[in-house]
Amino acid sequence: MKDKIAVAAMTAALAVAANAQAAETRCGWIENPTPANWWLEDAENTWTIMTQGEDADAVDGMELIPDISEHDYVKTNGNYGYACACMRVETDGKERITKILSFRQLALAKCRNDKALKFPG
Repeated sequence: MKDKIAVAAMTAALAVAANAQAAETRCGWIENPTPANWWLEDAENTWTIMTQGEDADAVDGMELIPDISEHDYVKTNGNYGYACACMRVETDGKERITKILSFRQLALAKCRNDKALKFPG
């Protein structure tokens, strides 16, 4: 019985560790150029969050992104545009953000001064 409890505890600990390793902090340009189109462009990649028409359901955690136009923001298309942000996310490891765990909007200067980031657009 002790062995089964030990194995169960170890399995649970490994599952928690695997989930913790899956979360990544990604910082860069958060872009929302048109309705239901969102991505994050960091130094490594352009990460698709959602695209209009393709994503039937919003990404889990999308509600954590506030109205980015209420802070340091560039308007590019009516009510749409881009900002600078850091997000704690889970990705598919290739090009998609699959879950948003946290969101923090930063001053535009933070991304503008980061030479590893391409200017949005």
